[in-house]
Amino acid sequence: MNLVARTLGTWFGCGLVPRAPGTAGSLGALPVYFLAWRVGGAWAVAGAAVVATVVGLWASEIVARETKLKDPQIVVIDEVAGMLISLIPATPHLATVAVAFVAFRVLDSTKPWPIAPLERLPGGLGIMMDDVGAGLVSAGIVAVLRLGGVLP
Repeated sequence: MNLVARTLGTWFGCGLVPRAPGTAGSLGALPVYFLAWRVGGAWAVAGAAVVATVVGLWASEIVARETKLKDPQIVVIDEVAGMLISLIPATPHLATVAVAFVAFRVLDSTKPWPIAPLERLPGGLGIMMDDVGAGLVSAGIVAVLRLGGVLP
């Protein structure tokens, strides 16, 4: 298997954990979030989310093709991208990050409309876009809660 695609697709091994690899991938996004926030705030987080999404499209396509699976569980760069998207409106406070994390994981796991149809897209696009959708909805939840003064 393409070593670079596998390394990035599994987010440096997060996707290889035996239980809840999606949760591990979501947690694996947090160091990137805190570093990006420190470097350039929400704009840097958004940039990191875009990079993770673009790289994820490439890596997930290769890993799916080479494993002959439509959506291999080991691929978690989609969770990294979605989690980073959900954190764009967040501040680096525990409560805000926790709400973003929980909202993203619930939406990624349950895949309500309009998220579910996105996973039916072909190849790497289908692997990535349902998590991007879950991230966008989660970001909306975080933004509303921050605007309402519920979260810092």
